[in-house]
Amino acid sequence: MALSHANDATIDDLISSGITLVDFWASWCGPCRMFGPIFEETSEKTSDAKFVKFEIDESNRRTPAKYGIRSIPSVLAFKDGELVAARTGLMDSDTLLSWIQELKG
Repeated sequence: MALSHANDATIDDLISSGITLVDFWASWCGPCRMFGPIFEETSEKTSDAKFVKFEIDESNRRTPAKYGIRSIPSVLAFKDGELVAARTGLMDSDTLLSWIQELKG
């Protein structure tokens, strides 16, 4: 499934239906730059979830504050717009895929 990019204005629409994983990241964050390609590669391996990247910057402060993002990379999992789980730090593709299976159950 294609990777989407979100900001404070678009995030609610992108997470409103189905399972959505949102990667909160920043361009200055080394671990985020390492995780980005893994997140993107995994998005191409499954149609069971939507994958959204949300860059934390000066113009996008509302959403990270709303969800209490204190460390990046952080991936939040939503089901039909409701936050159901969160994980922080690097993950490999297999971990992301098995997490999606858990979320489906």
